[in-house]
Amino acid sequence: MNPTARNIKTILYLADNKLLDLPKDYQLVGFYNTAQAYDFQQTEDFIRESGRKNIFLHECSLLPGESIYAENPCSDDFRKVFAGSRGIIFFGGPDIPPSLYGEETLLLTEITDYNRHSFEASFLFHLLGGFQDEAYIPLLDQKPGYMILGICLGMQTMNIATGGTLVQDIPSEIYQQSTVEQVLTTSEGDRHRNYYSNLGLEDDLLWGSFHPINIIIPERAQKFMSGSNPHPYVLSSHHQAADRIGKGLQVIATSMDGKVVEMMAHEKYPNVLGVQFHPEPTILYQPDEKIKLQPGKLSEKSFIDLYGGALGETFNRNIWKWVGDILKE
Repeated sequence: MNPTARNIKTILYLADNKLLDLPKDYQLVGFYNTAQAYDFQQTEDFIRESGRKNIFLHECSLLPGESIYAENPCSDDFRKVFAGSRGIIFFGGPDIPPSLYGEETLLLTEITDYNRHSFEASFLFHLLGGFQDEAYIPLLDQKPGYMILGICLGMQTMNIATGGTLVQDIPSEIYQQSTVEQVLTTSEGDRHRNYYSNLGLEDDLLWGSFHPINIIIPERAQKFMSGSNPHPYVLSSHHQAADRIGKGLQVIATSMDGKVVEMMAHEKYPNVLGVQFHPEPTILYQPDEKIKLQPGKLSEKSFIDLYGGALGETFNRNIWKWVGDILKE
């Protein structure tokens, strides 16, 4: 989903470097709403210039005012994409319009691409069902082993599409913090993006924050924990989080203080996973990629230097191994 040129490049990096070990004859299909804010001509240009013959685009038009959690002009496309694929990835992105989960919009919520959010929420509702219509039969009932991975915004969309809600701003709503300086005095586990960048002192700071997570249902996360520390470090960049949990979803990991949901899985469909963090950036797997987190600090260490192996790298790699193993079955 949201097949920007950048997202396509990310998947190709993971596949080419066998982090995401796909079948040799795999095909990658980018699915998007023609009304999204992004110019997908950029993606078409990238595909053409790359010379890749296994990447395709599929579009649909879902405009404001259309039904989201019911039959709509993209429902046939949702069914077609589902029937012709083995799995799907929902990537990160900007804030979800609270109107999509029945709440008013707080002042710290910034809506920049309503049409992307409504489209992806509608597709996930078609796939998983939700509290919005208890009688609806989800598409995954046809293929319960279908793989869905929601990353950051993707997990949040999974939650609201199944009838859940969001915390619209973590610092102010969960920790009662009203300034950047207050956030920066807290421990790294309570900071879910790099708030040093808000100060505007330097432009080359990493956009995210590293912090450990707490696995609260080990049996649901066992496949990701092989060779990993019990509290693996992840890379996050978000100020919103799952609040009321959607239909069929189960929280399997939280922040260390238990206040922010970090991972969700589906109670009925075994290969549906949402992660609030980012396991996909190439910087997690490149030992020479130095990272700058604070103004005035030299970029001397990579993620692997800081949290390599069992501290975090292995856990993030295991997520992509899980995806590849499912898609090759």
